[in-house]
Amino acid sequence: MQCEICGAEIRGKPICITIDNSELQVCQKCASYGKPVDKRTPVSRKVSPVVRTVTRAENRPKKDFFDILKDELLDNYDQIIRDAREAKGWSQEDLAEGIKEKVSLIKKIERSEIVPEESVRKKLEHALNIKLTERVEVSGQEVSHLKKDTTLGDIVKIKRK
Repeated sequence: MQCEICGAEIRGKPICITIDNSELQVCQKCASYGKPVDKRTPVSRKVSPVVRTVTRAENRPKKDFFDILKDELLDNYDQIIRDAREAKGWSQEDLAEGIKEKVSLIKKIERSEIVPEESVRKKLEHALNIKLTERVEVSGQEVSHLKKDTTLGDIVKIKRK
């Protein structure tokens, strides 16, 4: 047998080492380049298999393959946020402090200048006890309209060094 690093003929039993998660059979001289492979590798608790509960098909509502449910932001989200904030008697500064965001962000959201990101939307919903999204069913035909146009990244092959 030959050493997988230097190619020398291995006399006796080869030494099994790992280099960058690759297991190699090497000679005594090359054994110092890697870590010896343990006979038994312990399984981390994070990686151990988890028992899954399987729900039966008859319990789930049957859906068409092309039907997709999507959460969409309500058109009047700015008014809903403003009304809920005022109902609690909070200023924009109070709300911003409560959700740990900038006051300028709250002002822009309430003026519909920007659409709140998912994380900010969830904080607003929780703090004000409101719902800013509605579940909309999108059929397979409408999904094709949601696809973005071809971009430069779709055409160009990027060379990495």
